Amino acid sequence: MNTTTEKLSSEDIIKMEEKYGAHNYHPLPVVLAKGEGVHVWDVEGKHYYDFLSAYSAVNQGHCHPHIIGALKKQAETLTLTSRAFYNDALAPFEKYATETFGFDKILAMNSGAEAVETAIKICRKYAYERNGIPENQAKIIVCENNFHGRTTTIISFSNDDNARDNFGPYTPGFIKIPYNDTAALEEALKQDNVAGFLVEPIQGEAGVFVPDEGYLAKVRELCTKANVLFIADEVQTGIARTGNMLACDHENVKPDMVVLGKAISGGVYPVSAVLANDDIMGVIQPGQHGSTFGGNPLAAAVAIASLEVIANENLAANADKMGKLFRKEMNRMIEDTDLVNKVRGRGLLNAILINDTEESTTAWDLCMAMKENGLIAKPTHGNIIRFAPPLVINEEQLMECVAIIEKTIKEFKK
Repeated sequence: MNTTTEKLSSEDIIKMEEKYGAHNYHPLPVVLAKGEGVHVWDVEGKHYYDFLSAYSAVNQGHCHPHIIGALKKQAETLTLTSRAFYNDALAPFEKYATETFGFDKILAMNSGAEAVETAIKICRKYAYERNGIPENQAKIIVCENNFHGRTTTIISFSNDDNARDNFGPYTPGFIKIPYNDTAALEEALKQDNVAGFLVEPIQGEAGVFVPDEGYLAKVRELCTKANVLFIADEVQTGIARTGNMLACDHENVKPDMVVLGKAISGGVYPVSAVLANDDIMGVIQPGQHGSTFGGNPLAAAVAIASLEVIANENLAANADKMGKLFRKEMNRMIEDTDLVNKVRGRGLLNAILINDTEESTTAWDLCMAMKENGLIAKPTHGNIIRFAPPLVINEEQLMECVAIIEKTIKEFKK
């Protein structure tokens, strides 16, 4: 059977995927074949600026040579042992990561959703074994419009009907409150048997909602007072995306647990992790959690290289600087159009709000038009477009992209 795609067109590949693949995504109709830095090319050779970065997994840019070098070197030596044995790559990653983020321990997994599930398990076990909550009674507070993944447990506390409907029965034990509402949190913390508060420092999938200044600091204060674990899901906001290593760093706040994924691997190999101090992580004993691939040598080598790139190239500072410039340019641009009515974000995690309803196709159509002009992005929630380029983008490239967005919006016809 001929499995090569060398002579297949974009149209051929899209039709093939439609026929043989499950329809669990609705991709923009562009078939990418090559990536380098902030650039990607489709199978016909057309060039685009990538303004999604694989949902912030490719913060270090596509195919970063330092990360690819680490991948190749480790792949030629040892790829997988399972955790039945020690390997010589995991411990150095654990040391590097815990020192980078300031925690005692790290538990490595593969996907962001797995890491969130890991944090939920640790939180519940800690509640039963350290805080005296009766077994099977622990409650975790979450926020409305959250996005923590699509496993059965996680969709149980989602209010995205498309992700949730017809996948029940749902997992109990979660309390939903409004995001960016410390009064609601304070009230929810009064309930019996509350074990933790799981929150995104910025709600990315919901449309890049940045909470009020002081929100995270107040969350930390309330959780400490109630003796409840503060769990920050930094899968999308972490690893320099928002202009600091973690989004929580903007308020000098340290959660009890931090959940990481996506860019901890530079988009090269699935890596995720939960970080916590000894008193919390100590509740996990042999045989109680893990996966065959979690903490494998290839993942460990790639993750070290990915974190090194962030530090060595000052990508957090660049995200902060380029993000401020981007929002300044977007705000200038929307003064001359009634199509876009708001820009929001932090660092290089930004979004524009289309002056239309969530049910409209305007944001999708605008993304299709931007694609034709050489920039790819994706809508979320119907009338929001998220802009999240790789953090290696420079000012000249950013201004080229601003020009593409501005040109597209000016020429756009509903």
